[in-house]
Amino acid sequence: MDYTTEELMVIAAAREIRDKDVVFVGMRLPMLAFAVAKKLHAPDAIGFFECGIVRDEPPDELLYTMGDPPNVTGAQWCTSTNHLMFLMQQGCVDVGFIGGAQIDRYGNINTSYLGGTTTPKVKLPGSGGAADIASLSNRLLAIMNHEKRRLTDRVDYITSPGFGNGSGWRESVGLPRGGLSALITNLGVLKPDPETKELMLATIHPGVTFEQVQENTDWPLKRFDSLTETLPPSGEELKTLRSIDPEGFWTGRRKRKEA
Repeated sequence: MDYTTEELMVIAAAREIRDKDVVFVGMRLPMLAFAVAKKLHAPDAIGFFECGIVRDEPPDELLYTMGDPPNVTGAQWCTSTNHLMFLMQQGCVDVGFIGGAQIDRYGNINTSYLGGTTTPKVKLPGSGGAADIASLSNRLLAIMNHEKRRLTDRVDYITSPGFGNGSGWRESVGLPRGGLSALITNLGVLKPDPETKELMLATIHPGVTFEQVQENTDWPLKRFDSLTETLPPSGEELKTLRSIDPEGFWTGRRKRKEA
């Protein structure tokens, strides 16, 4: 079956969303993953969008930003970011869904500085609401390309906390819940070891070898004994995703057609 890597990433991410989840939906691929989950296996999931929009149905049109008019039309609630953050602080958000520039072996995410804070090589956009989402949601999903410069042993700056330096860290700094549940990349899916909280390879995408994954990871990557191949997208999953993004704007099919 013909599909792009981006389509596989979206569908793998959608599978991590459970029915009845309240999902704090991030930009770009997370918006698609939420919509796919809603249409296929999580009909009672609720979407919180950081700009203050609450939806229980995906919009009829493709979203380029979460504040697009189609996301407002038919929304259950158009409120403020603060209101949604207050609900997240109370523990009402089951899963947060964000991206990042760097992530380390304990799931800490950097979207602030590359090269440290004193004389950074690159100043990134910063947190937005990502630090709040990572701190306060009951579990966290992250999605990004799998490159050695991105999956680094230690991030240059912790914008959004994962598990700090390992097991027990979140509790020690006053974050009694949450932490990274899954990292979806273009090579596989990583999940934290239940004991150490170090990210390990849980599934590997079709056609990818473990050596390729390790080559693109900045720490000695471990794998679960249950490591399997990521289940390829089904016909129904692809049909659903392509009905949401028919031109492949977010999922790479447009680039493939233009090439």
